[in-house]
Amino acid sequence: MKFMVIVKASPESEAGKMPSEKLLMEMGKYNEELVKAGVLLAGEGLHPSSTGVRVQFSGAKRTVVDGPFAETKELIAGFWLFQVKSREEAIEWVRRCPNPMQSDSEIEIRQVFEAQDFGAEFTPELREQEERLRAQVAQRQA
Repeated sequence: MKFMVIVKASPESEAGKMPSEKLLMEMGKYNEELVKAGVLLAGEGLHPSSTGVRVQFSGAKRTVVDGPFAETKELIAGFWLFQVKSREEAIEWVRRCPNPMQSDSEIEIRQVFEAQDFGAEFTPELREQEERLRAQVAQRQA
């Protein structure tokens, strides 16, 4: 099972305040544990929303909105992508994480959809296309 582990933004992260050397060391150690356990697929921190944009969709119309965005508690400061056996295992790994912010913080855990979750609508042709695209991405990363 794959889980997106979402680090919620804080006032500090939205202000562009970089983590301390101590926190970077703690996170590096935590990430090493994730890699050694075969759990970590990806993980990155994100720049503040002031440097981001959103593309809003309304029918055929597309509107680009520049950041920053208002609700800090709804913004993302970073993420990990975990491969684990269960939701409970994902929770246990997150419980071991150092606090990613200087102030109180929150990490959200969301399961990633897999092909079988889409049922009959995900036809054999669509499955083949998905597999082909994943193989192309993997080839570019190698």
